[in-house]
Amino acid sequence: MTDSPLHVVFGAGQVGRALVAHLASEEKNVRVVSLHRCLDVPTGVDARAVDVTDQKAAVNAAEGASVVYQCLNAPYTNWPERFPPLQRAVIAAAEKSGALLVTLENVYGYGPTGGAPMTEKTPLAPTSVKGKARVGMTRELLSASDAGRLRIAIGRASDFFGAGATQSTLGERVFENAVVGKRADFIGNPDLLHTYSYIPDMAAGLAVLGSDERAVGQVWHLPGPETLTTRAVLEKIAGEVGHAVPIRSVSAHLLQILGLFNPMMRGLAEMSYQFEQPFVLDTTKYESTFGASGTSMDVAIKETVEWYRGQGGAS
Repeated sequence: MTDSPLHVVFGAGQVGRALVAHLASEEKNVRVVSLHRCLDVPTGVDARAVDVTDQKAAVNAAEGASVVYQCLNAPYTNWPERFPPLQRAVIAAAEKSGALLVTLENVYGYGPTGGAPMTEKTPLAPTSVKGKARVGMTRELLSASDAGRLRIAIGRASDFFGAGATQSTLGERVFENAVVGKRADFIGNPDLLHTYSYIPDMAAGLAVLGSDERAVGQVWHLPGPETLTTRAVLEKIAGEVGHAVPIRSVSAHLLQILGLFNPMMRGLAEMSYQFEQPFVLDTTKYESTFGASGTSMDVAIKETVEWYRGQGGAS
């Protein structure tokens, strides 16, 4: 196994850990790089503690890599300032090692679409600070690729959920609250279609992008459960936990008011358009190329509820 191609995952957060586990299950030679050494990794995975803000350290951490995966993130309240330098360090690491760079992106860069489904050809037209930062990062990747400095594949996903995803839209304020019998807190209109990405599907999709030459040089929307209204998702969660789950929806106007005093609320307010119109991620390109591989919403919800129950109702 040590002589097989090396897959280096930058980031041991919610998606990074799932990707490491998926690659290890495929018997890949895996190294995971994070600020603090990740101890909960499959047997045989090389876990390293590296401060990626030190570009030289990031380059050294990816030495010998055939594929590098960018799954790092930054704190939400100062995401636009702190995230781009992290990506630049990973770009440098992939460029130095000659590895394929597979990058996980969100869909902030598209901006409001008026409810039209987002495809890989949807124009990048952000209206938010975070969206503009996201587009800048994407353009840096594409520029490096166009210049022949490195090979890339970009995987995009919508709001994610699953084991360990406590701070997401469908995190502890929804799943954990539902499990312990509390009201689910939600932003915006729950009766609109909204795509939610499931972490194991995202991990599997990124692994495909790192192993199939057809993925190189392109943007891909990662597979996931079927798109439903948020209310339908919440009803399925209620069915799984075995009791009704009341909903409290927070309006964009209230978020704006709260944002005057709370940086987190201010950050959420600028992204509230995602919950005020249908928000649908079209994954046709991925599925027609690599095959349909998303988990059904029923199974994804069942597995997520089981994880929260295993935490004793606490994150």
